[in-house]
Amino acid sequence: MSVGVTVRGLSVRIDKHPVLHEVDLDVPGGRWLSVIGPNGAGKTTLLRAIVGLVRYSGTVEVDGMTLDQRDPRARARTVAVVPQQPELPRGMRVTDYVLLGRTPHLSPLGRESATDLELVGHILDRLDLRDRADRQLATLSGGELQRAVIGRALAQQTPVLLLDEPTTALDLGHQQDVLTLVEELRAADGLTVISTMHDLTVAGDHADELLLLAEGRTVVAGPAAEVLDPDVLASVYDTKVDIVEHEGRRIVLPRREGR
Repeated sequence: MSVGVTVRGLSVRIDKHPVLHEVDLDVPGGRWLSVIGPNGAGKTTLLRAIVGLVRYSGTVEVDGMTLDQRDPRARARTVAVVPQQPELPRGMRVTDYVLLGRTPHLSPLGRESATDLELVGHILDRLDLRDRADRQLATLSGGELQRAVIGRALAQQTPVLLLDEPTTALDLGHQQDVLTLVEELRAADGLTVISTMHDLTVAGDHADELLLLAEGRTVVAGPAAEVLDPDVLASVYDTKVDIVEHEGRRIVLPRREGR
């Protein structure tokens, strides 16, 4: 079942400093919204507010209910998060770490079943981590670790997935593998996705709509054809860009000096 996310008048202050100002968004079930904007725009804070990790004013509803109307286990069965800076248990193997994603689905004293192990094995295969399954997290490269964190979130099998810069540490091949897997889950299970991304071209390729933030405020929201506009991007990023149309894609290219 697809689950939608609705945010109204979301504002956040951290250490008395305003970070987000009256942000609204609607993500229908099974859709993908990518939040873009320069450093310090409030992208990560927006995701943290949606999942209830920072205090905010306004309303956030997932499937018509606020998350504080759900107990922690129900919350963890509803929304999974891939953070930029995850907490990584010392000495833990990759398989065991990804298995942590199954915790909300187990009884308090229960153990993982053969079905849980099979699911985790499938995720490790899809994320090209099968040969790293018995390695400790501390021995992984940055890209491998990022894939493990994504794997844990996918193992939760939630209807809503929040991705905070999910491809930053990934090479081009693994970046495409991860985003393709998320796309397939959307098609198969109606997964609802909200991501933050720095790569504007990639964001436009995969998301149904983009939300452009600057200084904690919404600049524009809509499909890539509307948001990835040279004048709009130049005003927000303080640099001139060219937009190249290729096979239905909008490719964003920073303009070189003197051109």
